[in-house]
Amino acid sequence: MFAKSSFYAACQAFLAQRMAVARAEMQAAQESSNSDTKSSAGDKYETGREMAQQERDRHAAQLHEAQQQLAELQKINPELATDTVRLGALAATSLGLFYVSVGAGRLRTAEGREFLAVSASAPIMAALSGKRAGETVVFNGKPVQVQAVS
Repeated sequence: MFAKSSFYAACQAFLAQRMAVARAEMQAAQESSNSDTKSSAGDKYETGREMAQQERDRHAAQLHEAQQQLAELQKINPELATDTVRLGALAATSLGLFYVSVGAGRLRTAEGREFLAVSASAPIMAALSGKRAGETVVFNGKPVQVQAVS
């Protein structure tokens, strides 16, 4: 199987990028709000500021979510081996490669290996949790074989 540290690093990089984008967008929304000048149409001024504030709040929520995901990721020791599918496991299945960590979706390692970063609460994990290499589960009416776990 592959070194889990590269999958862990890909998740870290994804979350770092997500947080950087959210911070930049928050800053841009704040600057937009601050640069709105009062015009003769006071309502227009207030509406523009309110829209900028809502945009800033939306990006603040995205930043907070990414920070929470990073905190969850940091609870994982990528050097720890496991023989069952659980948090921190890398599972090769008939559907592809899953890294049970944070819900980040399809990512690539620095080496170019594609995988799905899924949270332990993802629907596929309800089926795969606790399974070992060689076991088969049914997910969405289709058989999924666990080929390897590390």
